[in-house]
Amino acid sequence: MKYKERLLALKLRKNGLSYKEILKKIEVSKSTLSIWLREVELTTEQKNRLLGKMDKMRYELAKSKVADRKKRTEEIIMRAKKEVKTFNKDPLFFVGLALYWAEGAKNPVESVKFANSDEKMILLMIKWLRKICRVPEKKFKIHIHMHTLHCREDIIEYWSKITQVPPGQFYKPYIKPTSLGQRKNILYNGTCSIIIHDKNLFRKIMGWKLGLQEYFGVDILS
Repeated sequence: MKYKERLLALKLRKNGLSYKEILKKIEVSKSTLSIWLREVELTTEQKNRLLGKMDKMRYELAKSKVADRKKRTEEIIMRAKKEVKTFNKDPLFFVGLALYWAEGAKNPVESVKFANSDEKMILLMIKWLRKICRVPEKKFKIHIHMHTLHCREDIIEYWSKITQVPPGQFYKPYIKPTSLGQRKNILYNGTCSIIIHDKNLFRKIMGWKLGLQEYFGVDILS
């Protein structure tokens, strides 16, 4: 047994040092140190000091993670911004991006979301997400919003046939109570929301948007 090391460890612990601080001074495993120090009682002041250091470490770690995430986000956005010129011969890229810029979600949650009641517009956006964004089929989620007045049992099957997204990837439809005086529209089949939970894709689209503004000389609007 490392007698001298144990005595030093006991002394350091009684002085209020943390296990991490002690291990920097003594070459021993953490499990052995735990056995040596398991009966050492710290004063309230020493415990508060260690808790304060732990809070500071958690804060610094969280701060570092935020900085890293911000850096990665900026890198993705700037890289995507430069990609816009490579799509100058692909009208689908520009049409889809303009549609998303106008109708798509741009919230801090960073999920890609596009909602509309026009079947053809939904088809176009699905095509854009598949061909341009290369979204894997399993990542597509669909959420239908309807009024009780227009509720129909086969609504999921209806939108599944249009989007070619399996019914198993649909959320339970949201049914909103019909307000007084609202008239039934037999051609209305609810609002279809396409949802992709992919932060990096969201950031890429935001970068494309900036590139689009710059490409057409309207970056002053960003």
